[in-house]
Amino acid sequence: MTNIARTLELLDKLVAFPTVSCDSNLDLIDWVEDLLKSAGFEVVRIWSPDRSKAGLFARIGPDVDGGVCLSAHTDVVPVDGQTWTRPPFELTDEGDRVFGRGTTDMKGFLASALALAQRVGASSLSAPLSLSISYDEEIGCVGIRQMMPELKKKVGKPRLVIVGEPTSMKVATGHKGKAAFKVTCHGQAGHSALAPQFVNAIHVAADFIHQTRDLQGKLAAGPQDAAYSVPYSTVHVGKIHGGRALNIVPDSAELDMEIRHLAQTPARELQQDIEDIAQRVSDAYPAASPVTVDPINAYPGLQTDPSEAAVVWATKLAGGCGTTKVPFGTEAGFFADLGLTTVVIGPGDMASDGHKPDEGLRKGDLVACDKMMDNIFKENRS
Repeated sequence: MTNIARTLELLDKLVAFPTVSCDSNLDLIDWVEDLLKSAGFEVVRIWSPDRSKAGLFARIGPDVDGGVCLSAHTDVVPVDGQTWTRPPFELTDEGDRVFGRGTTDMKGFLASALALAQRVGASSLSAPLSLSISYDEEIGCVGIRQMMPELKKKVGKPRLVIVGEPTSMKVATGHKGKAAFKVTCHGQAGHSALAPQFVNAIHVAADFIHQTRDLQGKLAAGPQDAAYSVPYSTVHVGKIHGGRALNIVPDSAELDMEIRHLAQTPARELQQDIEDIAQRVSDAYPAASPVTVDPINAYPGLQTDPSEAAVVWATKLAGGCGTTKVPFGTEAGFFADLGLTTVVIGPGDMASDGHKPDEGLRKGDLVACDKMMDNIFKENRS
């Protein structure tokens, strides 16, 4: 059986597990764990705090530094509210493409990695091969953060970590970091006929938003990285809720907001800017409780030096398609924060297929990914 045929078989099986982030991934994890153990890997299951989900760390080869760690997540985004013309949780093979939820993001890479694991199993390696398989990436890299205390003990010092998010098989050396916050604005409840006598929490929220727009203007004039389509750090309010009834002055309004920051603009600096806005707005409404800013979630950005020897090696492994930076977040920053050289390389294109109905993947990208896996095998075979 050719590599691509086996990879497609594995992808067909992976897509059939409906591992939407709001649901358990344990059926998929059971199946992958059995596959890796059968291939000779040492496998550790890393449970989520409530044990409804799990990740895996699997390793084969000598107990030495070096080798490659392949990182993938198992969860996918929902299909609810999308119009699919093909069954989302069945792999549909049409011409030069396959379709199904997760084919691009990122079960195609996971299938290729598992196919490599089966090829490697019976061979002697000069350096270890490991797989980190996570959960809940799609809701803000929650799973990898929960797994990291155990992963720190297990991952060792690979020469290279490859996170397999879709890059059209280019070597991505960077992406922005993200932090999300819940902002609560307070007012005073009262009858709307007497509205001017009370502090309206929605007005407080509007003042807060106005000042975040001023902050965005400053960020747009600040540090730049031309590798990104939006070359500066951003601040964004994505959701607002406030008020109980039309005839009641709102006493509370909540905002969900995020920052996506360049490496040159640390998240803590931007959080301080947001907290300063909250303080200024609070000072303008002394009769109401202060505006509060509560962190919800965050993940680190990635900024790997393209001139590093391991990155040059990664470019060779991937077939010399060049380097890039990606606009979306990944788990890569968590590995980089361990001092490991980390890049993002995977089949598929996020812009054309990621999170969309009829998500698909070019078979040619899978072939290229399988070739990269073969190159990893050749480089680390005794």
